[in-house]
Amino acid sequence: MSATRLACLHGADWSLVLECPDGGAPIWRYLGPRVDPAGLPPLTELRAPATFSLDEPVAMTALPVAGLGWFGPSALVLRANDGAALPVAFGEWTISETADALAITGHDRQAGITATLELRRLPGDAIEAVTKLENRSGAPMLVDSLASALLPLPAGLATTIAWRGRHNAELVETREALPAHGWHRETRLGIPGHSGPAGTYLLGQGAGWHAGLAVAVQLAWSGDARLAIERDEDGGHVLSAAALLQPGELRLAAGDAHETPPLLLAISGQGRGGAMAAMHDAVRVRIDWPGGAMRPRPVHLNSWEACYFTHDEQRIRQLAEAAARIGIERFILDDGWFRGRNDDRAGLGDWVPDPAKYPNGLAPIADHVHALGMEFGLWVEPEMVNPDSDLYRAHPDWVLHLPGQPRPTARHQLVLDLRRADVRDHLFAVLDGLLRSARIDYLKWDHNRALAPAGGAAQVAGTYGLLARLRAAHPQLEIESCAGGGGRSDAGIARFTHRFWTSDNVDALARIGIQRGFLAFLPPELMGAHVGASPSHATGRHQSLDFRAAIAAQGHFGVELDPDAMAPEEQAALAGWIAWWKRWRAVIHGGQVQMGEGGDGLVWQAQGNGREWLLWVIRAEHGSSRFAQPIPLPFAAGRDWQVRLERHAGQSGVLTPRAGAAFKAMRTEPRRFTGSWLAGAGLPLPALAAQAALIFHLEAVP
Repeated sequence: MSATRLACLHGADWSLVLECPDGGAPIWRYLGPRVDPAGLPPLTELRAPATFSLDEPVAMTALPVAGLGWFGPSALVLRANDGAALPVAFGEWTISETADALAITGHDRQAGITATLELRRLPGDAIEAVTKLENRSGAPMLVDSLASALLPLPAGLATTIAWRGRHNAELVETREALPAHGWHRETRLGIPGHSGPAGTYLLGQGAGWHAGLAVAVQLAWSGDARLAIERDEDGGHVLSAAALLQPGELRLAAGDAHETPPLLLAISGQGRGGAMAAMHDAVRVRIDWPGGAMRPRPVHLNSWEACYFTHDEQRIRQLAEAAARIGIERFILDDGWFRGRNDDRAGLGDWVPDPAKYPNGLAPIADHVHALGMEFGLWVEPEMVNPDSDLYRAHPDWVLHLPGQPRPTARHQLVLDLRRADVRDHLFAVLDGLLRSARIDYLKWDHNRALAPAGGAAQVAGTYGLLARLRAAHPQLEIESCAGGGGRSDAGIARFTHRFWTSDNVDALARIGIQRGFLAFLPPELMGAHVGASPSHATGRHQSLDFRAAIAAQGHFGVELDPDAMAPEEQAALAGWIAWWKRWRAVIHGGQVQMGEGGDGLVWQAQGNGREWLLWVIRAEHGSSRFAQPIPLPFAAGRDWQVRLERHAGQSGVLTPRAGAAFKAMRTEPRRFTGSWLAGAGLPLPALAAQAALIFHLEAVP
C-alpha cells in the first residue's frame, strides 16, 4: 500500500485527521474520539468503484464546494459583481501545521480567491474552527454564504439535543433522534433569541450525563445563524455552521478579506458533562476580564422589580441603603432614570438623567452607593430608540427601516442602524460622556426586541465594534448582556461582556430548567441568577425564600426585590444567604459543573474544582416514593470524601417524613464516604418536599 501523508490534530479526548494527497485536496478521514492513525492507507485504496457513481468519487475536502462531484453542502457560495454565479474549484493547496493548530488553504487562480480553514485546539480541549476568504481577483464579488466550517460527524451518534423558548420561558430542552435525512436550526431575529445560542448537543447510542460519546457545538455569533446536519451518500453525517447573510450584504472589494465567526466544538467520551466542561473552557478563554483575570463575582441588587419606573434620587438612596445592610456589593439602577422615561413608551435614545428625578445628575447617587461600600451599575439600551424621543425626532433616518414601508415597533421602540458609522459614533460619545459624568462601574446593556427589518451581519458587527470601542476607552468597565432576559446569551458577545441576564423570569421553579439549559453552553460565573419576590412577578407562584436563594446560588448571585419590603426575619435570612454565597463563590465559579438525574423526579447539580464540590439536590414536584433513593455521583469515584449537609432549602411538608439521625448529624459534622460507594451505590438522601433543595459540601480526603 502507498504511504499516506496525514495532517492531524489531537486533544485529550479527540482527534481530527485529514489525508493530504500530493497535489490534491486535503480530505477528511476522521473526526471523533481520540485515535492513532499510524499506518492508515489512502482512501482511494480502501474504496472500490460503486454503482451509479463518478468513476473517481469526490470525497469531502476541508473546503468542499459544489460543482465538480461533491453533492453535499458547500462551504461557500459566491457571485461575480454582476450577479452571475461564480464557480469555485480549488486547484492548489497549502497546509500549515503546529502542535495546536492546522491551517488548510485552497487557492482558485481562475476565480481569484483564497480560502483558509483554521482549526485550533483550545485550552480545556475544545476545537475552534474559522474560515477566512480573500478576494484576489481584481474585481468585487458577492458572498452569498460562507460556513465557519463543514465537519464530518463521528459515527454512532443517535440523538440531537437542542433548546427552544420565548421571553420568560427560555431554554426548554428538546430531544430528537438523529434524522435519516437532515436537521437544521435557523435563527432570524437578528439576535440568537430565547432558545439560546446557535448550538446543539449530539449523543451517541446510550450516552448520558457522564459516559458515552457526546458532541457539543456553538457558533460564537450574536446574530442570525444556521446549523445543519445532513446525511451524505456514504451514510455519514456532515455538520455545517454559518452566520446567515442578507442577500447582497457581503461584497468583497478587490484585495478585501472576510473572516467567519468561530465555531466551537467539543467532543467527549464522558457524556454530556464532558462536552459541557470543554464548552465552558472554550468560552472562558474568550472573556476579557478587567485586569486580565476574573475577580470574585460581586453580589448584585438590581432595582427593576423593586420599583420599576417609579423612582427618584431619594427612593434609590433608600433602596441602596437597604441593599448595603444585607451585604450587597454591586447596586444597579435599572430602567427609568433618564429624561422622559416614566414608562416604556418614551425616552429611549435620550441618555440624559431625568431632571425631575435626578436634578443633580447621577453623580450624587453613584457617590452615595460607593460610600455605602458598593459598586454602582446602570441600565442602558443603546441599540434602541423610542419614536417619542428627541433622538428620533432629530434623526428618523437612523433606524433600521425599508424606504416607503411601515416601521413596526416592539415594546414601543425601533432599532438604531449600527451599520452606520455616524450612529456608532453618536452612541459612543453619549455612553463615554455618561461614564465620565459619574462613577459608573457596570452597564446592564439591554436589547428588548427582535429586528424587523433585519440589519444582517453588519448590524451585529456594528454592535461588537461599539462594545469594543467602549471597553478600550473604559478598560475597568464590566458589561452585562441582556435581551428581554436571555435573548442574547452566546459566546460571540462574551468577548465584550462579563455576565448574562439569564431570564426576566426569576421564579425558582422555572429557573431550574432555564439555568441547566444556560450551562450547556456558558459557565456559571456568567449566569445572572437573582432572588426574586414571592409571589413571583413573572408567574405569580409562591416559593420559600430559602428555595429561591438556593436556586439563585448556582450562578452569579443577586437580588431582584426591595429588602425593606421584607419581614425582619426574612431580611436576616436573605443576609445569611448572601454571606453564605460569598463564602462559597470560589467553589461555585471557575471550575467544573456536573449534572444528573435521580429517581422519582430529583435532579442534581455539582459545581467545584475536583477537590471540593457543592452539590444541589432539587425536588420541584411532590414525590411518589416514601423515601428518597440515593443518587449515584460518578465524579466522586477514585477517592474518599467528607460530606456535610450545608443547607436544607424549602418547606418540610406535612407529607414528608422527618430526616433520620444521620442527616441531622451531617449538618454539624461531615460524614466520610468512599468514592466507590458514592459513585456506585449513591449518596443517601432524606425525603424532600416539593420546591425544596439540599446543598451538600463534598471535600476530598487527603
